[in-house]
Amino acid sequence: MSDDPHYESTFGASLLEHEDAAPQNPTDNPTMGELIGQRFSRRGLLKGALAVSAISATVGTAALATAERAEARGAEGSAFAFKEVEAGVDADHHVAEGYDADVLLRWGDPLFPDAPAFDPAGQTPEAQARQFGYNNDFVGYLPLPGAADPSGHGVLFVNHEYTNPHLMFPGVVEIKDGKPVMKNATRERYAIEAMAHGATVAEIRRTDGKWALVKDSKLNRRLTAATEMQLSGPVAGTERVRTKADASGRKVFGTLNNCSGAMTPWGTFVSGEENFHGYFSGKLPEGHREEANYKRLAIPSSPYAWGRFEERFDLASEPNEANRFGWVIEVDPFDPNSVPKKRTALGRFKHEGADNIVAKDGRVVVYLGDDERFDYVYKFVTAGRFDPNNRAANMDLLDSGTLHVAKFAADGTVQWLPLAFGEGPLTAANGFSGQADVLIEARRAGDLLGATKMDRPEDITPNGVNGRVYVMLTNNTRRKDDQVDAANPRARNAFGHIIEIIEDDGDFTATRGKWEILLTCGDPSVAAVGASFSTETSKNGWFGMPDNAVVDSAGRLWVATDGNGPKETGRTDGLWAVDTEGAARRTSKLFYRVPHGAELCGPCFTPDDTTAFVAVQHPGDDGPDWPEFGRRSYYEDLSTRWPDFRPDMPVRPSVVAITRKGGGKIGV
Repeated sequence: MSDDPHYESTFGASLLEHEDAAPQNPTDNPTMGELIGQRFSRRGLLKGALAVSAISATVGTAALATAERAEARGAEGSAFAFKEVEAGVDADHHVAEGYDADVLLRWGDPLFPDAPAFDPAGQTPEAQARQFGYNNDFVGYLPLPGAADPSGHGVLFVNHEYTNPHLMFPGVVEIKDGKPVMKNATRERYAIEAMAHGATVAEIRRTDGKWALVKDSKLNRRLTAATEMQLSGPVAGTERVRTKADASGRKVFGTLNNCSGAMTPWGTFVSGEENFHGYFSGKLPEGHREEANYKRLAIPSSPYAWGRFEERFDLASEPNEANRFGWVIEVDPFDPNSVPKKRTALGRFKHEGADNIVAKDGRVVVYLGDDERFDYVYKFVTAGRFDPNNRAANMDLLDSGTLHVAKFAADGTVQWLPLAFGEGPLTAANGFSGQADVLIEARRAGDLLGATKMDRPEDITPNGVNGRVYVMLTNNTRRKDDQVDAANPRARNAFGHIIEIIEDDGDFTATRGKWEILLTCGDPSVAAVGASFSTETSKNGWFGMPDNAVVDSAGRLWVATDGNGPKETGRTDGLWAVDTEGAARRTSKLFYRVPHGAELCGPCFTPDDTTAFVAVQHPGDDGPDWPEFGRRSYYEDLSTRWPDFRPDMPVRPSVVAITRKGGGKIGV
């Protein structure tokens, strides 16, 4: 905080996404960069610092052979057919030629017939609770049961990660000593922001090729920071999640900082609570047992510090409340009266998402990334099996099973180590009294098991068509030269990379597998960057900072990015189509890009691949990085007014529906 109590030191909400924060992992566990170094130096490919040839070698010998064929044959084997967008930076969004990109839902759009119209100058908590929330991240689509056109009538689930007050509210930014500063939050502003968090369930229908909200649907619903939720699974009811307000340890109000998510095979949505640390303030009582646990998660932190307004977010008043966040939530969109559940069996950390797939034996496997520099990749295997004929029997599958953490080896293998109380170091001798403790302190359990420290694991997407798993590693500029390893090959990794995992015998439940690097990202024309895109990738097709990913019904990989910008890559974030098979492997093409300051999130396809839904988050953020604007962007002085481009409207995070002109599948 600033010395002046009237002002916040910075535009705090943005810190949760963009701050190059100090890593929280205190262990000497090997890093992915170290493993890559070991793996390829044995082959004589690494001599001192990573060379471009060595970076390319990390994609594996099979991939190199594929790349050679691609260079010889060109990109005729690409699974994608569209004229790519020109990369760049401006105030608007852009989609590939022959496609429409229509805004479907904007921040503040009324979701119910009696909800008030959006009034940016006169917002209230009551209005926001019945309007579309802020900073939409994950987007998921499920067909409406019995719909005549399953890809034209369904429910959309959209989570709302966090808020940017400097973009949302008039009058909160003032010029102090020649610089824009943001006033401290008021109780009223806090209340509005709390209602802008959470998620939205919305029935939507396509008519004459265009999507629209069904405003009078009984399925429409808002989840907020005040919505009642239930803790379920091994942690529910245990001592460390009991509070003064909830002696049962089972009832939680609200969900915070939801990032990515997924649909389940039984027709629900799951969503991960990510940077929840930023909402807690205060100091634990002296000698409290949660001190080390919270330190590992950087709790407390200052960006929001909601403890100023609500006692439960003050650690001094409610020392256990923070243990009630950092979970994966599950929401039934077809029952608006259902209580969302926080599935504690999936572990507690800064969840990016929870993508899942049904294995050969019917068990469900959930892949999970802990979005922090030097933290871990996980997967959860259910104890029970999915029953496609009995939805009710599947509704609590995520409450029991085994959580694993990934340990990558320099020989190109990966081992999934169980986080199970009583096994290995996860015993009372190390401070665990049961499985609940292991799950609450999943990071520390991974530390003790020797898990591999990764470069910000975000979406982890299984591909049911080719049987592979894709791990998005966004970046890690804090990785030093002596911390590179096989799976994290670059020091000061500004651009990130994508790892491809092949589980043993093609079984997603396997405890072992093989890995290689599909892409090292960044500008391939700069030798020092060491990017490994195919030679057929154009100047528009390369990207940095892979974040979210989706596999369409044909098994094609689409990658959304977070962190590209004028300074970093000379382009905004966007959605790229990435070939993973055949002669065109590692070829990438830009399909859609967002306005200045925005992040592209949550790509999702209808079952027939005729619509792609994407989330455009925090448009107009930053500003000094874009020479054409060159100053901090805030409500009264915005770098863009997308999507309305009206002087009386601020920027508005939105969900966009992309369709092919005249109809047809996307990208073919």
